[in-house]
Parts: sequence; structure tokens; C-alpha cells
Amino acid sequence: MRVLVIGSGAREHALLLALAKDPQVSALSIAPGNAGTARVAEQHTVDITSSDEVVALARHVQADLVVIGPEVPLVLGVADAVRAAGIVCFGPSKDAARIEGSKAFAKEVMAAAGVRTASSEIVDTPAHLDAALDRFGPPAGDPAWVVKDDHLAAGKGVVVTPNRDAARAHAASLLESGHPVLLESFLDGPEVSLFCVVDGQTVVPLLAAQDFKRVGDGDTGPNTGGMGAYAPLPWLPDDIYRQVVTDMVKPVAAELVRRGCPFSGLLYVGLAITAKGPAVVEFNCRFGDPETQAVLALLDSPLGQLLYAAGTGQLADFGELRWRNGAAVTVVLAAENYPGRPRVGDVVTGADAEGVLHAGTARRDDGAVVSSGGRVLSVVGTGADLAEARAQAYGILSSIKLPGSHFRSDIGLRAAQGEISVS
Repeated sequence: MRVLVIGSGAREHALLLALAKDPQVSALSIAPGNAGTARVAEQHTVDITSSDEVVALARHVQADLVVIGPEVPLVLGVADAVRAAGIVCFGPSKDAARIEGSKAFAKEVMAAAGVRTASSEIVDTPAHLDAALDRFGPPAGDPAWVVKDDHLAAGKGVVVTPNRDAARAHAASLLESGHPVLLESFLDGPEVSLFCVVDGQTVVPLLAAQDFKRVGDGDTGPNTGGMGAYAPLPWLPDDIYRQVVTDMVKPVAAELVRRGCPFSGLLYVGLAITAKGPAVVEFNCRFGDPETQAVLALLDSPLGQLLYAAGTGQLADFGELRWRNGAAVTVVLAAENYPGRPRVGDVVTGADAEGVLHAGTARRDDGAVVSSGGRVLSVVGTGADLAEARAQAYGILSSIKLPGSHFRSDIGLRAAQGEISVS
């Protein structure tokens, strides 16, 4: 099978590496890709938000399967166009992708499906903002305000703060940009990311992972697109894992079918394991980044065949997934000033080592790898346990040089030391 992957991040690099191990995958292409993916797949330059350009490329490379990585083309309906052209696509329709594209829609679906989530309120005018803030945050008994952009924000549209002025300023800036604001109650407890391959009402869960959104050690500083992740979660009981699939993912998948927009692709549920049990923080319509890098490092089943089965409505016949023993840890190397406007164009050395996945990179005419985005590389380590996987990841990272770069030193540390538990 010939596979075309759409995207340019470390998530797509991880997808390519996993697809390359599938004996039924005969050719790999990617658009637009990066300096690292060029070593794995044939690269093409297209506007990935253009349905016409993506379809034309899929026909040109004679793709049997198109895998769309980022959320933006999914929300814009590129998967619909690929399917309409008679090409198998892994990725939800525009209607189903609203589960990520509109937080208000996601809340409606969860309410209809009886899924436990944070209480929330949509604010669409500045005149209602102050009264709404009074109903959330510390005055309401929560330890912090949770303010979200109702639209896509690349993982950086969320502010969680005990400071009312900071919460109000973020909400006001979103409203000034014409974006409705979602205020939520605060959910305590460790967070979990669970990916599920979904085909209508058929749900196949992958390993649970945990990612790290804050830029600094100890979960300090602003939110980012993700600074690292690890899998599996030794502290997550099997019964809670099964409960999430049975009581949260499957009811949402069934509700989308009932609404006439069945989900076909990767349904991502972000959770908080609170003192009262798991509660949904968000649903996304695609593989998460950087969790994908850790999860796929442990997958032993053929990824191409799995995604093709979902795209052709045959997921129920695929069978149980196989996983390698041990653990995987992903650490993100970010450019100077990220998550603000990153410094780019610096030479990266050591980026072609095994275990290094590229994200914000390009290759100059002289062959040098240079930074081209905020999250530059994902470094993946594996081992018999989290401690060994961490040691490998940080060992690889120590040999990479990028001026002004930064990374978190505590990815997976508390879990490796047995400091995370749920009641």
C-alpha cells in the first residue's frame, strides 16, 4: 500500500517511522514534511489546508491511504475531499472534527452522551464577561480560572490562573479577536491522554500517555503545544482505563453517529483523574503531539493496516493491538523564546541521531539542519521502565546542540519515582 501523510511535525515523523515498519506499506510520501522526514519519505510541497491540492497530490503519488496529521485541515474538511475522490483517508469529516474545532459543540455532545466533564459557560460578548468570571474561579471555590479559546489555538489558547486580572485579560483578548470564550470549572488530579482509533461505533484504544503542557519544570510558565510525554502510565489502574473507554469514548462515538456525523479516525480524549473519578478536559480529532511519539514507539501491530482498516470501515475485524514491553519517554527541544515568537534559522547539530524526530526543522542548501519553528525536535527514549527510557532520552538530548534552546528536565520524573497515584 502507498501511503501519503499530511503534516510537518514530529507527530508526522513518528507516524512515518511506524508506517515504514508495516510490511504492507510499499511507499511513503509526506507533505510538506521537514528535514527529518525527508530521510523516510518522498517530500512534496502543497498547501495542506487546500482540499484541491491535497487531492491532486494523493492522485499524483497514487496513494492507497491518506493520513492527515494536523487538526486544521481536518476542521476545514480536507478528509471529506479525499474520500470524495475515492481515496481511503484516515481522518474525520469536517462535521465530526467539530469535536475539536468547537469546544461548545464538544460540550453539547458530551452532555448528550452523559459524559462527565467540567461545568462551563460560553461568553461571546465583553458585556457578559465579568459576571461570568464571578461564576468561576476562586470566588466560586475553584483554585483557578480556566479560560479557553472556543476555536483552534494550537494548544496555546488556554490560560489556567488564580489571578483574576490575568484570566480577564486573556478572555478580553479572545473576544476582541472575535473568538467566543469558554469558561470552565477547574478539574484537579493528574491528566491523561488516551488515543482511540474509531470507526463509527467501533473503538480501539491505544496506550494511555501523559503530556506536559507548561513550558517549565514543575509545570511552571505558560502553556505550550506540549513539552514532552511518556507512556504507559504505571499509576493508572486498569479499571479506570476501561471506564474511560466504556463510559466516555464509546458514548461520544455513538452520539456522533446519532447526530449523523460518525467519527472515522483518531479520537483523542484528554482527562483529569479527579478525586471523584475521571472527567474529560477535551476531545481532539487527531493524534496528539508529543504523545504520539511515545505511544507509537511501543506499538508492535502494523500501523498502516490499522489505519486502513479504520478508513475502510473494517476496524471491528482488525483484532487486538500488540505492544512492546517497557516504556517510552519523549522530550521536546524548543527554540529560544518559545512559546513566544521563536528564534529560527540556527544550525542544529546532532539532529540525525536515532531516536530524534524532527518538527520545526529545514535543511539548508549546504546540507545543514536549521531550526524553523518553536518546537524543533522530539527526542524519544525507550527502556524496560520509565527510569531507563528517561535516561536514554536525556542521553540523546545531551548530544544535540541548538543555540538558545530549552527543554524540560522532568518529563516522566514523578511517575518514574512513584510519586503519582489515584484513589
